[in-house]
Amino acid sequence: MHDDPYLNDITVSKPILEMVTVANEFCYYLENAEEKSKNGILEFVNRILPLLYLKGSLLPDIEVENPDANEKFATEEQWERVFLLLREKFGKQDEFWTIDPLYINDTEPLKASLAENIADIYQDMKDLIMLYQKNTFDARQNAVADIKLLF
Repeated sequence: MHDDPYLNDITVSKPILEMVTVANEFCYYLENAEEKSKNGILEFVNRILPLLYLKGSLLPDIEVENPDANEKFATEEQWERVFLLLREKFGKQDEFWTIDPLYINDTEPLKASLAENIADIYQDMKDLIMLYQKNTFDARQNAVADIKLLF
């Protein structure tokens, strides 16, 4: 009988593979959004962000054995490309007002950017999938533990 090396490996469990799959779809769409319409992008984001949140909230807690295996992959240029593309697509609808309880004056509305928020999520998801794809136990462990902190 052949032993499956992944049989007891939590880093390849169904909830994790589903999260990585959704994160990959999110990143792929944004990286190829030039030809998409504003409404198409907004419809996609409205559908996938709740799914990302659900999959992220279902991730198991993982204790990292080798934190030195952690890496960041998403570059400032990648983030900026997604941000600028989305900001251009959204136009005047990019800005919105929000109350940030962590801000000095937690009752003062602040202007925020939809494109910036989505680009930030893109950066986190890109780091997850790139580190996970290194396909070593330590890399997968760090990728999942890092993304779990965001949920």
